[in-house]
Amino acid sequence: MTTQPADWVDRLADEVIADAQRRAELGQRDPAAPIVCASGLSPSGPIHLGNLREVMVPHLVADEIRRRGIACEHLISWDDYDRFRKVPGAIPGIDAWNAHIGKPLSSVPPPPGSPHASWAEHFRVAMTEALSALGVPFRGISQTRMYTTGSYRDQVLLAMRQRAVIDEVLGRYRTKAAPGAPAQASATADVGNAQEAEQAQGSGAATEDDGSGTGGAYYPFKPYCTACGTDFTTVIEYDEDTTELIYRCAGPGRDGNPGECGNTGVMHLDRDFHGKLVWKVDWPMRWAYEGVIFEPSGVDHQSPGSSYVVGGQVVQEVFGGWQPIGPMYAFVGISGMAKMSSSKGGVPTPADALSIMEPHVLRWLYARRRPHQSFTVAFDHEILRLYDEWDALERKVASGKGQPGDVAAYARSVGTAQGELRRTPRPLPYRALCSVVDLTGSHEAQMLRILTSMDPRIESLDQVGPRLELARTWVQSQADPSDRTVVLTEPDVALLTSLPADQREALDSLARQLDENWTLDGLTALVYGIPKVQAGLSLAEKKLSPEVKAAQRAFFATLYQLLLGADTGPRLPTLLLCLGPHRVRRLIGAAVDSADQAQG
Repeated sequence: MTTQPADWVDRLADEVIADAQRRAELGQRDPAAPIVCASGLSPSGPIHLGNLREVMVPHLVADEIRRRGIACEHLISWDDYDRFRKVPGAIPGIDAWNAHIGKPLSSVPPPPGSPHASWAEHFRVAMTEALSALGVPFRGISQTRMYTTGSYRDQVLLAMRQRAVIDEVLGRYRTKAAPGAPAQASATADVGNAQEAEQAQGSGAATEDDGSGTGGAYYPFKPYCTACGTDFTTVIEYDEDTTELIYRCAGPGRDGNPGECGNTGVMHLDRDFHGKLVWKVDWPMRWAYEGVIFEPSGVDHQSPGSSYVVGGQVVQEVFGGWQPIGPMYAFVGISGMAKMSSSKGGVPTPADALSIMEPHVLRWLYARRRPHQSFTVAFDHEILRLYDEWDALERKVASGKGQPGDVAAYARSVGTAQGELRRTPRPLPYRALCSVVDLTGSHEAQMLRILTSMDPRIESLDQVGPRLELARTWVQSQADPSDRTVVLTEPDVALLTSLPADQREALDSLARQLDENWTLDGLTALVYGIPKVQAGLSLAEKKLSPEVKAAQRAFFATLYQLLLGADTGPRLPTLLLCLGPHRVRRLIGAAVDSADQAQG
């Protein structure tokens, strides 16, 4: 009997293992070698949460394969030998960086104040640290190192010998952009619209660099000028016997003026390693070189004639390799944005997300959605709902009531084949923690008093971390100032005197029972229960009439008005705990007894 895959990760792991076995049977790979799952990241600017999907899809698949006891490695290729295309707009102090356009990312200086050696290293290190926090092990490869040390020497020479074959393959897909086609998909377009916009421009070959368009013979190799360091170069001539390549550079030169370099350079590709294969040849070359079996890519790489489609033919016809299994993944939005672009600065990164949410919750966002499904990472108040969903899932899993797919996504979120991720020892609702931080002004003694009331097992704030620290960061950096909670300093006498008798009776009942119910659960039962008792029901009654539900809502609205002067606010039990019994009694107009006076 065949076991059904629990989720999309299971299914893809099955496919990858089967493909690895097929290749071994055909003699295309060593059966004892680890299965290779790959990602590619360009450190051209902040590596954002959309780029993280490029990592998380193969990570989750590789981790599932390892969980099954099969050797598997996750390879991340750092495309730090790519050209610096343009200066990100939201990174301060880099106006002069236009002078570095066309140079390899690893040769561009880092942003001002960075301790790192280059632009590429600055953004690579930040991503590496975030991946460590997320529990993502990988083998990193610097494309600068691979090219400049000659590791790809034989592959480059092969591509130059086979350039006519490559040109013919690419020529099958080259088309002109449709007249009046939009330059790019709207930032708010969904995945389907983005695909349509991409196809409306013609094939992907019309927009991605394939080494053509120089007006002369086709060459799949792009030199970096040895004089100015840029790739504003055109290959003039190449001799296969001597591997001598002659190029002319129209780079900016020393004074920064376009076309001023004028260098005519000579290099020998068997020993001079100052350049790289164009993308549509470089990517399939790596598939063959590394034996990649699984590598997903975004929608922009999978339209007709684009990198993945063309690469599947180039890798076979030129490099004698095989195209990996490569599902398309959809865009990741941030608070409603459908697509992010790493060419712009200021986009939220994994480190930004990890400053307000625990690693397992961020992992869950990527694990619970199939790759082709888009989703949004919330930095606004939606994060409160996200955490409510997560906590509900934990309760379902603990009770054995979770669906197989949900249980699988949960297991992939809280740990890997290497072990469990760090968790908050005594997790309290994120929503409640944000309210506590907000209402106490982050005063630690006050927070501990309130949190102990919520869970008597809590003896120090360390037991509520890191979730508490993350909630504090969210309140201080992300919460809308208009949503901050402001508690009244004096009773609203006019409102109190205008209340009907049943509301006054409910407030008096609340005041009398506060002390004996001074826990989160006790106060929850109390505020929901008082309207039930007034209707002649027991506190345990769950089947409520519309009239009783309306009475509950009216009671809650009155409490919010008396405590905050607003119609809504933090959940009432949390709000009451934060204010303390004396302050609550005073604001709801109840008599203040001697014990309360002593507290005051």
